[in-house]
Amino acid sequence: MQYRMLGRTGLKISVITMGTFTFGGQGAFGRTASQGVPEARKLVDTCLDHGVNMFDTANMYSTGLSEEILGEILNGRDDDVLVTSKARMPMGAGPNDEGVSRWHLIRECERSLKRLRRDYIDLYYMHEWDGLTPVEEKLAALDTLIQQGKVRYAGCSNYSGWQVMKSLAAAPSHASRFVAQQIHYTLEAREAEYELLPLSVDQGLGVQVWSPLAAGLLSGKHQRGAGLAEGSRQAQGWDEPPIRDMERLWTIVDALTEIGEAHGVEAAQVALAWLLTRPAVASLVVGGRMADQFERNFRAVDLVLSEEELTRLNDVSRLPLLYPYWHQHNFARPRFSPADQALHADYPDRHYGGEDGLI
Repeated sequence: MQYRMLGRTGLKISVITMGTFTFGGQGAFGRTASQGVPEARKLVDTCLDHGVNMFDTANMYSTGLSEEILGEILNGRDDDVLVTSKARMPMGAGPNDEGVSRWHLIRECERSLKRLRRDYIDLYYMHEWDGLTPVEEKLAALDTLIQQGKVRYAGCSNYSGWQVMKSLAAAPSHASRFVAQQIHYTLEAREAEYELLPLSVDQGLGVQVWSPLAAGLLSGKHQRGAGLAEGSRQAQGWDEPPIRDMERLWTIVDALTEIGEAHGVEAAQVALAWLLTRPAVASLVVGGRMADQFERNFRAVDLVLSEEELTRLNDVSRLPLLYPYWHQHNFARPRFSPADQALHADYPDRHYGGEDGLI
């Protein structure tokens, strides 16, 4: 296993984080898997044996059951294990059962701690933006939890660039300032490169990637012309992430499969290895139904892709340069910072205009 610093903190985390999205399997989460304690314990043991030191969960995963299962498995052996959890999503039908109000955050953190059987959460994510609660209230609540020792670090998930920056500016102390963001980012979904990755480089945020295989669509088990793989979450009706260009998806899968064959690995490992080359990325949140899925995906950690292979993957997946980025690419390149390069480095150094303005 390899370890990276989480943003500008002094905390080292494994480049693979174990996702526990599949623990419990209640409600819609049953479309992914339904792992109880015995099955989940085998997966956790596999990850621990391979050096994984961070486990990701959320209060909403199977309405708290994921946290309960993880808490039971880690109970008594969690001194060196890091746990992330999240709050914001609805946890009931009451008027205050969702959001990031002080009332909701403190209550949900304390409930999560009971389910996890822990005294503190290592990294507490705001699971989604709440436009009705003032950011000052959200950050003050997090500051309280940190000062009480119930949270070590705070982060956000699924925010836009301006929402992250507004939250960073409102932090009442250095301790409560977001240190990380957990985002969806894959070869198929590169929208994070417009704002979220440059922001992370500039502000020193560590990036954790959720669903790094696009809910299995980049795993190689789905192939052009073959339809959805039997038993997959898509075959069960799971509709995330949205795929807006199926031909582009299959072109990416073709490239992943061919590169994987050259290295003796699967498309999944190539997709993960590509992500680990990207700016600010600290860790990939990987889930699975069976231990051998984790065993195979751990091979991505040591997989080194050539410049030619990286160029090919970038070429088949690159998104258009939207405004103002095409204009900046044309006129501001000589004064780009490393944050700017987090987007622009993969685009040819040429003028974008006329018929090829959107590449």
